[in-house]
Amino acid sequence: MSDGQDYEPGDRRPIASRRLGWVKATASWMVRRKVSPNGISVMSTVFAVAGAAAILGADRASGSSARLSWFGAAALMQLRLLANLFDGMVALESGRASPVGELFNEVPDRVSDAAVFIALGLVVGSSPHLGYGAAVLAVFTAYLRAVGAAAGAGQIFAGVMAKPQRMFLVTLLCLFEAAAPDSWKGAWVGETIGAPGVVLAVISIGCAVTAWTRLTAIASKLRAGA
Repeated sequence: MSDGQDYEPGDRRPIASRRLGWVKATASWMVRRKVSPNGISVMSTVFAVAGAAAILGADRASGSSARLSWFGAAALMQLRLLANLFDGMVALESGRASPVGELFNEVPDRVSDAAVFIALGLVVGSSPHLGYGAAVLAVFTAYLRAVGAAAGAGQIFAGVMAKPQRMFLVTLLCLFEAAAPDSWKGAWVGETIGAPGVVLAVISIGCAVTAWTRLTAIASKLRAGA
């Protein structure tokens, strides 16, 4: 988010790590170096797409190469979240928050989610339907939040499967695939669905619950303000 001295951004996702000393120090360092908040937002998608590529690469590799690719994917998921954390902090601290910055804050995230979940749907132990389903539901939860804000209910971040929770599960999955014995990686459900498919199913169910939670919260706020 950047460039708008008089612009006041809307509600931000409550993230406890913003209060950590090293996080504040890093954000201040970026401000002093005039790092672009919008550039940080774009980098979040670069990390996510690179993570998706690492996931697909791991699926086509074997042995230590596959494990290293999964480790790399886990690291890239966390780098995506760090970029998501710092873009808003840098924009606000530097006084460069702007309406255009809101686009940079939101649109790359939707691309990131889609890239990661679609990639997970294409690996062994998963299904394209699960990947596309998780991608659509993740975008839908963000869509409801945006609709609520536009309708006057403010940004509603409630729900059991918001972005941090989704990326936490994906990171755990990547670490599992990187470190677990091969004997643990067979089919868990039916004859083909293993850990990747199960995680996508959990994310999809969680997103559906989150969508309902947000929809009811938005409706309640709008009724209260009517």
